[in-house]
Amino acid sequence: MTQVSCFHCGEPVLTGTQFVTRIQDDDRAMCCPGCQAVSQAILDAGLTSYYKFRTEPGARQTALVPDALNAFSGYDLPEVQQDFVHSEAGMDSVSLSIEGITCAACAWLIEHKVKQLKGVQQILVNSTTQRALISWDKQLIKLSDILGQISRIGYQAAPYQLDDQETLSKQNSRKFLLRLGLAGFATMQVMMFALALYTGYFTDLDTEIRDYFRWVSLLFAAPVVFYSAQPFYFSAIRSLLSGRLNMDVSVSIAICGAYIASGIATLNGTGEVYFESVSMFTFFLLLGRYFEQNARQSASVSSSNLHKLVPLTAHLMTATGLEAIPAKKLKVGDVILVKPGEAIAADGEIRAGHSSINEAMLTGEQQPIEKRSQDKVYAGTINLEQPLEVCVTALGQDQLVAEIIRLQELAAATKPGIALLADKLARYFSATVLSIAALTYLVWHQLAPEDAFWVTLSVLVATCPCALALATPTAVTCASAIFTRLGIITRKAGVFEKLPTITHVVFDKTGTLTCGSLSLQRVTLLAELGESEVLAIAAALEAGSLHPIAQVFAPHRDNALAVTQVHHEVGQGIAGKVAGVSYRIGKTDFCMALAAQSPGASPQAHESQASPQEYQSQEYQTVFLADAGRLIATFEIADTVRPDSKSTIAALKRRGCQVSIASGDSSAHVQQLAASLDIDQVHAGLSPADKLALVKRLQQEHTVAMFGDGINDAPVLAGADISIAMGSGTAIAKNSADLILLGDHLSRFTQALDVAQFTTRIIRQNLLWALGYNLLILPLAVTGQVPPYIAAIGMSASSLIVVSNSLRLLRIRL
Repeated sequence: MTQVSCFHCGEPVLTGTQFVTRIQDDDRAMCCPGCQAVSQAILDAGLTSYYKFRTEPGARQTALVPDALNAFSGYDLPEVQQDFVHSEAGMDSVSLSIEGITCAACAWLIEHKVKQLKGVQQILVNSTTQRALISWDKQLIKLSDILGQISRIGYQAAPYQLDDQETLSKQNSRKFLLRLGLAGFATMQVMMFALALYTGYFTDLDTEIRDYFRWVSLLFAAPVVFYSAQPFYFSAIRSLLSGRLNMDVSVSIAICGAYIASGIATLNGTGEVYFESVSMFTFFLLLGRYFEQNARQSASVSSSNLHKLVPLTAHLMTATGLEAIPAKKLKVGDVILVKPGEAIAADGEIRAGHSSINEAMLTGEQQPIEKRSQDKVYAGTINLEQPLEVCVTALGQDQLVAEIIRLQELAAATKPGIALLADKLARYFSATVLSIAALTYLVWHQLAPEDAFWVTLSVLVATCPCALALATPTAVTCASAIFTRLGIITRKAGVFEKLPTITHVVFDKTGTLTCGSLSLQRVTLLAELGESEVLAIAAALEAGSLHPIAQVFAPHRDNALAVTQVHHEVGQGIAGKVAGVSYRIGKTDFCMALAAQSPGASPQAHESQASPQEYQSQEYQTVFLADAGRLIATFEIADTVRPDSKSTIAALKRRGCQVSIASGDSSAHVQQLAASLDIDQVHAGLSPADKLALVKRLQQEHTVAMFGDGINDAPVLAGADISIAMGSGTAIAKNSADLILLGDHLSRFTQALDVAQFTTRIIRQNLLWALGYNLLILPLAVTGQVPPYIAAIGMSASSLIVVSNSLRLLRIRL
């Protein structure tokens, strides 16, 4: 008899058919209740693809019992998490899709509750995209605990996965349309009876006829109140349970209060009824939310499009030939063949081939980039000319496209100061509106009791601060989408506020104003050593450095040379022993200082040499190599100036910005470069500490932006008002900059300034409109000038105006 293996963990099944889970339309045998529970949790989480693409059986769950598992435990499995959890520096991070977020107050509630969990480092909720970015310490808390906490406060969260999210969005849209359609149909029916009564057609009829129409109106309004308006109630209840007030509290009170009061009047046969008002303003509220929802999706669609550009299949190179497999089944170290015209399936390094790659989906630049053996390529980019053999180096959440999406979501979820102020105002505004509504009812009850109720309804509905809460998030989301299109990634809060205020821009030289593609032009020998020897010594010293200059010497590395006691002097050079002899490579003063530290070196050893300044090149950057007491060689290194450096600097000057160079290079080449780019303020030979001091000095009179390479300039990047790094590949995760330019064009920065300026203007317009509308409508509603249905139309229109104004950002042509 054939032994049956557990479908989840692969262990023998000794319990017959006692434990079974239905997976992929088949009953799968499980060896124990733990495996059954975990497999069911995976299915309940919508992760059936785990069993389709897994490469090895799951861990055995004998120790688990079903009662100990909650609905989210499947998300704790490492083999499940590999699709959506990113790990870095001991912290895990995930993007969650959260159902039920209706406003900024919902986002605040989720952030407030989850932050209280021990082990959660950061949570940022974007009410526009209805997603949350969460980082946590997996040693202190599990992902299932975080999901459970979100569920306990009334929201349903799951890891954001594109296909599932699109399906869910369509389902939610259909459900919303059903609520909207029902409210619209009921409103038309109720309004027919109300219009007839208002115009006096039935004023001479008996009371029984009037009451009959009231009962019919009550029945038609019931599904509107009890079904269509449910989203407002759930949002209000969650807010109240957390001890806060949001905008849906006043709406819910208005709808329920009007329906209950009208129902009592119908039952007693006395008083006024407001069924038509209840139905109408519920319909208009839902209509506003529907258009608002569509606008939000338009604003946040760009990040999803990046995922779609990554192909689903790959051509795996095996010993027997090519095999077409799902991209999810690739492993690090696999070699894939990328044919001309195909998108690359995973991040990797070219093993063989020479072609051009279109990286526009990452950098926004349509100009193809030439790639050769050992160059890095990224998932989703397109091979244009020749076949390439690519060795896979990163998959899933470790790929560059995933990193870009994480950074984009971080930027969209991080709220600028003006947004935090708007959210705070919205919370206080809700409490103020409820207080004013109560006071309005009391006053009108004394002056005209028959009008008190509908006037109060108008106050509650007309002054809902929806537009105020939407003013900033929609604009920031749209601006972040444009930045992504330009190949610009924002990492920190306040970027859109600070960029328009920049008055002084400081540039590093190597890798910023220049391309950082250094090449060795000339070697000058100053001792008895040969050229190959000094190059090998230099390569040995530079072997562990990340500076662009180190890459110049990499081809000359001799692995036979033993390197010990290596010490990096930031901004100066590198010291170490090669084959037992002390050497230094770097700046003149740093290299010459070795003589004073060498007890065996005589002063005459270097006095006979020419002055180091005589070896400084006017055209190229000069690097010195010295041993004990003497210079032994100089290396002249060339770098190409970025094609748009001069035009970018000219554009900055036209905007009224001052421009400086702050370089660690002390050679005459810095002055020559500054002159060619029309930069008057030049600061050469600076250490990282000197650069930081320079920026601090400039900040006394200016708002300063600093450009750096993102590796050696961390202190000054952190100290500037706005910092910009030229970065690509996995290095972008190591930057301490506020902005990262993925492409090679500095001109993107001036475009970013234009976008930020327009975004700030849009946010101010939104806030001005939202506050102005509420200040205008409030006295009109309190004095009885605004009927309830007009109040509903006005509130919905106000929100739509704010969202539509923000969407203007997406039409910017750059």
